[in-house]
Amino acid sequence: MFRTFRIATAASLLTLGGFVSTASAADLDVVASFSIIADFARNVGGDRVKVETLVGPDGDAHVYEPRPADAAALEKANVVLVNGLELEGFMKRLIETSGTKAPVVELTKGIEPLKAEEEEHHHDEKAEAGHDHDGDEKEEAGHDHEGHHHHGEFDPHAWQSIPNAEIYVKNIADAFCEADKAGCATYTANAEAYLAKLAALQTEVKAAIEALPADKRTIITSHDAFGYFAHEYGLKFIAPEGVSTEAEASAADVAKLVDQVKEDKASAIFVENITNPRLIEQIAAETGLKVGGTLYSDALSGEDGPASTYIDMFHHNVETIRAAVLGS
Repeated sequence: MFRTFRIATAASLLTLGGFVSTASAADLDVVASFSIIADFARNVGGDRVKVETLVGPDGDAHVYEPRPADAAALEKANVVLVNGLELEGFMKRLIETSGTKAPVVELTKGIEPLKAEEEEHHHDEKAEAGHDHDGDEKEEAGHDHEGHHHHGEFDPHAWQSIPNAEIYVKNIADAFCEADKAGCATYTANAEAYLAKLAALQTEVKAAIEALPADKRTIITSHDAFGYFAHEYGLKFIAPEGVSTEAEASAADVAKLVDQVKEDKASAIFVENITNPRLIEQIAAETGLKVGGTLYSDALSGEDGPASTYIDMFHHNVETIRAAVLGS
């Protein structure tokens, strides 16, 4: 059992009215805010959980508009899993509307969040880390006076580092154990098996990135979703949009990025599965780079796609980057 994460998880169980729900049957009804978290939950929960995903495959949590069915799902849930770090701007109001009594677990509790670089619109391997944050204050701060969501000072895309994904998984196991004590041994065993797969994936990814030439590690993507990937694996990502897809790039942003691409000698450019490819195609045309394919940033693919699980997503992204950079 992950005793080291018990304290952090207890702090992340945000309940309404102080009530913590406990499953009365073998199955837990789990709501995951988006598809990557849902995949983690299924790996930990196995047959003991039923997982409903709010923002599905190829969906964009930055701009998602909840449906009435989402409130109904939260109302009957035993556990609600969210990313936190102000990714899900829709979530606070949805929780209030649903009247759910389930614990709402922020899975980024325990990670070292990177500072968002909204104004510069890019991340590199030297991004700052190690700042604490207060989830309750962030929920209130995530909306401006007109009600529009925007991200705060931290980059929410923490799952793009496999060591961070391991923390998500441990937090999920602890949350499931709290809600369904009879199933705790199962959740712990499932989590340990999945963590072993993530450890193997980490070894593969590091080896693949380290094999890339040092002068061919500047990558262009649609929005600033790969800061944790850059920080963990030693690539540099630049993007015309910041950490939220809500903030559209201006003509000046694009012109600045084109100049930066030429200066930094970027080796590859990619579209993302959650964004419109038009802007990237424009930048590719102006810089002479060929679009190297699609990277999966904020959502998995559908079941018949190349990134239907978190592990498949990482394999696909790394192979797509490798092939574009090396021209193979």
